[in-house]
Amino acid sequence: MSTAAERAAQLELVARLRSAFPELPDAPPPDLLDHRRLIAYLKPVHDVGGEPDVPMTYRNKQYELWEHMTYVMCEVLAWRGIWLSEERRRIGNVDVGRTQYLGLPYYGRWLLAVARVLVEKHHIGLTELSERMAEVKARHADGLAGKSLAAMPKCQGDGSAVKRNEHHLRAVGKGDPQLYAGEAGEPRFRVGDAVVVRELPVIFYTRTPEYVRGATGEIVSVAYESPAAEDETWDRPARPEWFYVVRFSMSELWYGYPAITGDAVQTEIPEHWLQPA
Repeated sequence: MSTAAERAAQLELVARLRSAFPELPDAPPPDLLDHRRLIAYLKPVHDVGGEPDVPMTYRNKQYELWEHMTYVMCEVLAWRGIWLSEERRRIGNVDVGRTQYLGLPYYGRWLLAVARVLVEKHHIGLTELSERMAEVKARHADGLAGKSLAAMPKCQGDGSAVKRNEHHLRAVGKGDPQLYAGEAGEPRFRVGDAVVVRELPVIFYTRTPEYVRGATGEIVSVAYESPAAEDETWDRPARPEWFYVVRFSMSELWYGYPAITGDAVQTEIPEHWLQPA
């Protein structure tokens, strides 16, 4: 049982995770929000490219056992048609919110996404999951003493009746994006075309990074056909479109970057995000 002091210390830790430089009060009245700030609040949290930050030290750290097992669980859920990879990216990279996205280990967010999708798609109840977590914690109250955590399932289910997503049923034996080959029609753009990335409203999810929106680039490859990430992540029927590899001059993307270097960056962008320059 926790003490009042321990609970207070935990709440203080939660409070310290907030921004150290708040500009507005919590839940501000509408008259304090301008358009640019609203767009900033709605920005998907995984789209961090170009945001100012402090330097980070790269650590070539070996994966731990739980990280390997988390990856395996995510792959099994995909093989069994429980979710799409794009769903996992949204659930684990955006739906967690900015604090958890920046504060949890990479595979910690994957593990949280596993629990989230199993609860949301009604494969397990949240109360059942919470009780099971408490049971495992009590079983190893004195630690593992260097041993691996042993699986102790209460039952073995029959997976034949589990509902699969539509993409999984269509893609078996074909793959993705091979599944969509020939469905997007004639590509609108060709290699060498100059294009501008549209500045579309962004809400909930996208994989078109903010730092390229509004910038002019050049098509260097007509890549493949697939639904846009915004549609595929919700596992809904969506018309495939062409994806392109677009090259941008670094001086086009970053304010103050010297144009004489010839430095460039390439990224994949779906067709509906592009228009002729």
